[in-house]
Amino acid sequence: MWGFLDLAVSSLPTAIAMSYAMLPNNAEGANQSNRVQSFAPLPKNKLVRSYAPDWTIMIILAALFFSLDNVDGYQRLFSLDDTSLRHPYAVHERVPVFALYMLSIVAPLLLQCIINFFTIRSWWDFHNSTLGLFLSLALTGSITQFTKITVGRPRPDIIDRCQPPAGSADPIYGLSSASAICTQIDIHIMRDGFRSFPSGHSSLSFAGLGFLAFYLAGKLHLFDHKGHVGKAWISLAPFAGALLVAISRTMDYRHHWEDVVVGSLLGILMAYFSYRQYYPDLASKSCHRPYAPRIKRDTNILPSHFHRQPSTTSHHSAASALGGISHPPPGNYSDDPILELEGRPFEGTVARPEPESLREIWDRDDE
Repeated sequence: MWGFLDLAVSSLPTAIAMSYAMLPNNAEGANQSNRVQSFAPLPKNKLVRSYAPDWTIMIILAALFFSLDNVDGYQRLFSLDDTSLRHPYAVHERVPVFALYMLSIVAPLLLQCIINFFTIRSWWDFHNSTLGLFLSLALTGSITQFTKITVGRPRPDIIDRCQPPAGSADPIYGLSSASAICTQIDIHIMRDGFRSFPSGHSSLSFAGLGFLAFYLAGKLHLFDHKGHVGKAWISLAPFAGALLVAISRTMDYRHHWEDVVVGSLLGILMAYFSYRQYYPDLASKSCHRPYAPRIKRDTNILPSHFHRQPSTTSHHSAASALGGISHPPPGNYSDDPILELEGRPFEGTVARPEPESLREIWDRDDE
């Protein structure tokens, strides 16, 4: 699995750079490429107030995810004769929790930074991709944990965890309960034994790597109706990594197949939901750009920052020196991240409608 992921990651920069050369961000022509653009800064306090709720909710959801891990959830009755629950308890997992966090959190975060560098080089894209990734993981993790402790489904290895006395049998009328028949003294092992549905490894891996897959698909313009197989493989590679993590849960007998399927679907759904909060549809011509900040701009003021657009000539010269691969020219970062957030598409974002309050929307619908 690790070799497959390393191969996919090593091919990312070349594929991204080749696709970036075809993006619609240099349409003004060579005779206008050196034109000086000016724009006014966005108020930092308004920007912070606008996105502080997003980060706050994400932090609360993440705290909920970790706090629920120590809650004694519901424990369903089970049968000692159920063969689906008599699998051996694996002391060493194929994908332990630390490796899961590295694959679902650290790897997508680092790869998104690399992709940003090789494509649009935007601080605002870095903010949106990071916030979207963390939101996807926080939503998925909190929903998964709450469902686990509420459903209380036994894992396939619950009888081995339980360690019932030799010769134990179910009651004549009814099923066995953990409190009445189990001799296991490790509270954590028993508590975790009733958290089979849904699979947390599956949901979190698809939430993190799934968001990365959507981010890649947007940057590569996967749905541009040109049918590039290479772009498809690169975009789907994170899904393949998440799928391997999900399959490993059945190999360790930690989950039933239904747990893995539901967890995977939950992760994909939350990943796409979070991605669309900050990026346009993948079929959009500007899907490689993030949405502009959702704040109203003040009246025009004198220009306070100048950003020179790179020339087409220098761009192609750099491309020829790199073997024909068109990389974005260096120095595309603004001196101040806040000054980069103007809502015009060619300055790094996709324009969005002016924000309205819910009261305005409701009143308009009543007219």
